[in-house]
Amino acid sequence: MTTIIHYPTLDSILMVEEAAQHMNYPKKTELWKALPKKMMYQTFCLIIDYLEKSGKIMIDHDGRLIWTWNPTMIKKIQKSGVKLR
Repeated sequence: MTTIIHYPTLDSILMVEEAAQHMNYPKKTELWKALPKKMMYQTFCLIIDYLEKSGKIMIDHDGRLIWTWNPTMIKKIQKSGVKLR
């Protein structure tokens, strides 16, 4: 079991989310290097794990990140009368 040295802040999570949305299928290290501010790689990996578990990204067999979260589509579905929990 690994010891977590530093937990991400909300600002860090939002920064990674925004960068992931605007890049075309980056690999994990490509995204990390493209961030506007530097962060520890361990912290970055925690954010990627969180984004994957929350359904905002998927990682394909080549290790590329795919942004899957689409709030516009969710609003469209809600307006169409579909009942959600």
